[in-house]
Amino acid sequence: MDWTAAVDKNREALKRVLAMLVAMAGMGAGLGAGGQFPFFPQKGAAASGLALAEKSKLSPALTLPRNLHRAIAKLLRPAEAAVRRLIIVAARGVVVVLPPARPRKSTPKPIEPLLRGFGIAVTVSRDELRRIAATRRAAEIRAARPKKRSLPLFDPLRPWSVRPWPVAADGAPSGMPFRRRSANDPVDATRISLRLQALAAALDDLPGQARRFARWRARNAAAAAKEKLRQEARIAPFRRTGKSVRARRVWPLKPGRPPGWRPKSTHEVQDVLEVVHGLAQWAMEKPNTS
Repeated sequence: MDWTAAVDKNREALKRVLAMLVAMAGMGAGLGAGGQFPFFPQKGAAASGLALAEKSKLSPALTLPRNLHRAIAKLLRPAEAAVRRLIIVAARGVVVVLPPARPRKSTPKPIEPLLRGFGIAVTVSRDELRRIAATRRAAEIRAARPKKRSLPLFDPLRPWSVRPWPVAADGAPSGMPFRRRSANDPVDATRISLRLQALAAALDDLPGQARRFARWRARNAAAAAKEKLRQEARIAPFRRTGKSVRARRVWPLKPGRPPGWRPKSTHEVQDVLEVVHGLAQWAMEKPNTS
């Protein structure tokens, strides 16, 4: 099978889907230079139709009408799942070499904040004042940076237990005033915008995302080999080291149908999702060496 041709074909189809979603949200007119989406309209651009992002009078956050927000989210979920599976297909045969693990540096915590918590006066040195000022400047720089989001490599799993809101007799959650929702209510679209940007960045740099998945696969294999050695040596990680074992994902896809799957296809993105889901399952199979 020609895996490169399959990746290119489905990548172009997903780019068309993404261009449609961006146009629906009114965050850009299409593909720009270098394959990037101009998500936010430029200064002086005229707003046209309800599809354009609105500015709430109470909050400067980007908003969309509720019905449009739901329509975009309904198609964005299977599009993300399809791109996630396309990355797995593109990572087939990619081999990476992990760098050696760096030892963690233990930084001793200063005792001055603890003493101040007990009401004990502590003289602050000039070095500590400079350190506090540098920490504040670093925090301000991090807060001023634009928010970016990368596409998750794993399908979200269902929570083990969900406690629903207690519902009153009138159908409204108890303790909350009931108000009928309108289709034109403004809904915060910041998360939708970040998800669209992450989707565009993943499609624009598919080889880089494939290497990213290959690195996770190599780390996962190394962790599995280390755990196997522990089991063979019969070392109990809880009893002898006193440290808990961090839970890790061993399979990137959720069991069962992919997110956003529908029994009857009503959009191109669902057809692409069905194709790339089968390709991803095929690419993740272990080679038969018999």
